[in-house]
Amino acid sequence: MRSSLWRHRDFLLLWGGGSASDLGSAVSTLLIPLLAVRELGVSTFQAALLVLAQRLPGVVFSLPAGVVVDRLCKRRLMIWCELLSLLAITSVPVAAAVGRVHLWQLYLVAAVVGSLRIFFGVADQSYLPAVLAREQLVDGNAKLNATETAADAAGPALGAALASAFTVSRALAFDAFTYAVSAVTLLLMRTPDPRPDPARAAGPSVGFRAAMTEGLRYVWRDPVLRAISCCTATANLGIFAVVSLEVVYLVRGLHTPSPEVGLVLGVGVLGGFVGSLAARPLAVRVGNARVMWLSLVVCTPFALLMPLSTSGVGLVYYSLGWAIFNGGGAVYQTAQIAYRQSSVPRELLGRVNAGIRWVVWGTMPLGALLGGSLGTWLGLRGALWVATGVLACTGLWLLASPLRGWREIPEPQPA
Repeated sequence: MRSSLWRHRDFLLLWGGGSASDLGSAVSTLLIPLLAVRELGVSTFQAALLVLAQRLPGVVFSLPAGVVVDRLCKRRLMIWCELLSLLAITSVPVAAAVGRVHLWQLYLVAAVVGSLRIFFGVADQSYLPAVLAREQLVDGNAKLNATETAADAAGPALGAALASAFTVSRALAFDAFTYAVSAVTLLLMRTPDPRPDPARAAGPSVGFRAAMTEGLRYVWRDPVLRAISCCTATANLGIFAVVSLEVVYLVRGLHTPSPEVGLVLGVGVLGGFVGSLAARPLAVRVGNARVMWLSLVVCTPFALLMPLSTSGVGLVYYSLGWAIFNGGGAVYQTAQIAYRQSSVPRELLGRVNAGIRWVVWGTMPLGALLGGSLGTWLGLRGALWVATGVLACTGLWLLASPLRGWREIPEPQPA
């Protein structure tokens, strides 16, 4: 019987540093578009391009990141990603202090940090199986996802409070500080992270470019991983269409003050925290395979409440629909990551994670463009109806896969 994760030193360090970094990133998720909307007066489409700038690197760098992660020390790579992200975010409050923040700088910072998060995220998911045993992965992922969603819930409210106490640009210094905290906790970890042998990681006579596609080929041959990729890609398309619209919709469409914007978004994301806490007991009761599709089929249609929101008390519809959708999504996310970590051969895990990330992150910039374009053509509420309609259909991919007949995740197969 393994000891509790509450007494696992390295997991606690990884969890604590990651939680700090997640909170800072959630604060910036509100502050950067708020800075663009309130202080730079950008249009709806320009605000959507900020989301695009952050997510487009996922299309460009995900596949190379998988090969890099499988060939380098994962923890060292994560530390460098955090330090470089710190420098990029710090440039905004520095520019505000010495002159003026320009829109091009926000685009550049969003793109740089988004690129670094690709490498960090692939390394993080591939490093966790070295820290925890297979039977601890669901519990570990549930805890990591719980604090990530709690950060997403608290981040907008905290960001609004920091923006009120200081200025929006100065409040971004908080995100820079959290990257420093994450780097320090990673430095303090003791779990061995030996540098893999490139020949063993990529296979004999396999070059870098060929190795980039190995993860994609593995995912395509596995019907469950293929369904998970399509499901998550569809969800991200709708989510980022919503994210590209929500600040403009709440501020300009419903005339919501900044503190209330943070509260509405924070309460909406809080459902993800509840879902993360419920993921492990639900997986035990329902089955860690069955819970993946069941959580989405039950929860995603509630996203259709969001376009019904109005100013004042009617904002409850936005928060409630977002909360229930995020709750189901958190259960699904915890279970599907544990499936990948426990079922994929260790020597291919970085490339498989990167291949899935290339597919599912590739729809994020498309979602941002979709939201901005539909917001211009159909109006903010009409665009929100289209985006939430996409979200309501995401679970159908899993119902058409072998997952529908499984209760538990099967034992891993050899590479």
